[in-house]
Amino acid sequence: MPRLKKLIIYCLGILFLISAESAFAQKNGFTVVIDPGHGGRDPGAVGSSSKEKDIVLSVGKKLGELIKNNHKDVNVLYTRDTDKFVELNKRAEIANKAKADLYISLHCNALDRKRQSPQGVETFVLGLHRSKDNLDVAKAENSVILYEDDYSTKYQGFNPNEPESYIMFEFMTDQYLQQSVYFASLVQNKLVNNSKRVNRNVRQAGFLVLREVAMPSILVELGYISNAVDERYMKTESGQRSLANSVYIAFNEYKREYDKKSHVFTNPNRQTATTSSPATRAEARDGASEYRVQFLTASGKLSNNSPQLKGLKPVDFYVEGSTYKYTYGSTSNLNEINNTLKTVRAKFKDAFVVEFRNGVRVR
Repeated sequence: MPRLKKLIIYCLGILFLISAESAFAQKNGFTVVIDPGHGGRDPGAVGSSSKEKDIVLSVGKKLGELIKNNHKDVNVLYTRDTDKFVELNKRAEIANKAKADLYISLHCNALDRKRQSPQGVETFVLGLHRSKDNLDVAKAENSVILYEDDYSTKYQGFNPNEPESYIMFEFMTDQYLQQSVYFASLVQNKLVNNSKRVNRNVRQAGFLVLREVAMPSILVELGYISNAVDERYMKTESGQRSLANSVYIAFNEYKREYDKKSHVFTNPNRQTATTSSPATRAEARDGASEYRVQFLTASGKLSNNSPQLKGLKPVDFYVEGSTYKYTYGSTSNLNEINNTLKTVRAKFKDAFVVEFRNGVRVR
C-alpha cells in the first residue's frame, strides 16, 4: 500500500506540473518534437537483418526534413538525430523545455520469435490498456529504462515488467487526449491508405515517454520488425520515405486545423477591434477573463436572422482585419462555457472557446 500511495502522489504531481506548464507557456510559432526511439547501446527490437533504432532514426529525419521544407513557421526538434542513447525522461525534458505543441515518437513493434508475428501499423496515445496486447507493447517500449542508471529512483519505483506499476496511468490527465486521438487517427489513416500498411488501429496504453510530456503526443509503431514482410518494407529507402511522407501528410492536416483554430494570419502586427452587443456579454471586472464560444467567421457583417447563424441567438462578434468572428455566450466561468461549447458544437462542429480581457481577445 505505501508504494501505491507513492505512485498516486507522483501522478498528481505530474498533473499539477502539466497544468502549470500549459497555463503559463508563452511561445512564438509552432514546435514539433520528433522522437526516434531507442539508440546507441539500446537497439530496440531486432529483426532478422535490421534494428529498430536505425529504421526509426531514418524515418524520423526524413519526416523532419519534410516539415522543415514545407512549413517555415514550424520549429523541428529531435530527441536524437544520431545513433545515441537518450534516456526517456531526457526526451520528455527536450519537449517540455521547448514548450512544444506536438510530440511524435517513432518505433517498430516485435513479438517473441517463438510466436507467429502479426503485421501492420499501430498508433498509440496515452491511456489505460484495453487489452493484454496493448500492455505488452507498452512493457516492451518502457523497458528502455532498464538501460538507465538508477531507473527505479528516477521513475519513482516504476518497473516496466510489473503490471501493478501501470495503475498510475488511471490517474493521468486527459488534458491533451482529444488532440492526441485526433492526430493519431490522422496518422493511422495516412499510413494505411497512403503507405498501404495493414491497419492495427489507434490504441491506448501506458507509455512512460507519453506520460512525461506536457502536450498532445502519439507513439507510432511503424510495423512489426519480427514480421518478414514488414521488416523488408521498413528497411528499404522507399519504404522509409513513404512512412515519413504519410506521417507528414497527417501533420500537415493537423497543423492546418491548429492554425484555423489559433487564427494564424500573415500579419503578425494585426490589431483586434471588438464590436459587441453589451446585452450579450458578461460583466467582467478589469483584467478578469471573459469566455465565449467562437463558431463562425464571415467576410462581412451578418444580419441577426442570417441562415449562416443556424438559429443561434443572441450572438456577438469581433473584427480582425476584414474578417468578422462570431461568438455565442459570455461568462467568466470555464465550466459554464464548456457546457455552452457542447451546445454550439451540435450546430457547428469546429466551434471552440476564446478568451477576452477588457474586451480584447487573448492569444
